[in-house]
Amino acid sequence: MSYWRRISPRGAVSDFIEEWRRPQPYRWQILGLAVAITFAGMVFLIPENVRVPPARPEVTYITTWEEGRTDEEIAASNAANQARKEEAARLAAERQARRREAFRALGKASGFDVDELERQYSEDSPAAEPAEPAQESPPAGE
Repeated sequence: MSYWRRISPRGAVSDFIEEWRRPQPYRWQILGLAVAITFAGMVFLIPENVRVPPARPEVTYITTWEEGRTDEEIAASNAANQARKEEAARLAAERQARRREAFRALGKASGFDVDELERQYSEDSPAAEPAEPAQESPPAGE
């Protein structure tokens, strides 16, 4: 344990400073050689990164429809999908309306003027702003 008591970072730094201040005729040559050896060791011992191109993926195609479908079957499938899409949009609009009413009730219960807030935020929202008509550029010949 007495060995470790005599070692301290502060003592090591002070010893280094004391040795560095002492005149030494070959100091810069030795420092340059040490840096060169360190650099050469890093250049020769650190391996070069080699990137291997990734393997081509195996593509497996999954089909959900029969191969020999007729145009009538395709049209019926499209109509059924459109009906499902419209039903989902209707349900989403109903949920949005119920949510809006719940927030209006919460605002009224909290003492806010919900009509004024709705007017204020509908004017500020970019979706409520009317779209400006695009200006057409004159023909190149004129």
